[in-house]
Amino acid sequence: MFDTMTLTKIVGALCGTLLVFLLGGWAAESIYHSGGGGHGDDHAQAYSIEVEGDDHGGDVVVDEGPAFEEVYAMADAAEGEGLWRNCRSCHALEAGENGTGPYLYGVVGREVSAAEGFGYSGALVAVADAWTPENLNLFLENPKGFAPGTAMSYNGMRKIEDRANLIAYLDSLDD
Repeated sequence: MFDTMTLTKIVGALCGTLLVFLLGGWAAESIYHSGGGGHGDDHAQAYSIEVEGDDHGGDVVVDEGPAFEEVYAMADAAEGEGLWRNCRSCHALEAGENGTGPYLYGVVGREVSAAEGFGYSGALVAVADAWTPENLNLFLENPKGFAPGTAMSYNGMRKIEDRANLIAYLDSLDD
């Protein structure tokens, strides 16, 4: 039924088909993405639309939302308790029980390297003296951006309301 020559023809046909698809993909890529080189290249704008009465042509004002102090003043500790589940895989709430990260009981207002029995990375000690709500907010937003070289592998919490609620919950634990 099948001999070696038939099997060789089938494998050759599959390889030839794969080669045609690869060359077709390469050709299409060179046609549609010509010029420059990579995705990160800056290109000049092809055209701009003139708008009547647009004589200022100046800076664009970006609304960054409310300040953290305002959001923190309205924070809900009960909501923060639900957000705690993201943290408990590495941290504990009981004083002295360190995990992968230091315990977080009494963390708000505490000195950065004050958790007993935990070896902090030098990156955290260099950027802040105490864990104020503002410092915790910046750290929870982007740990690697706040303290480059930190050992914390968490990617960060994007919503300012979530960060404020979590910090309010942590602050409510130790009265």
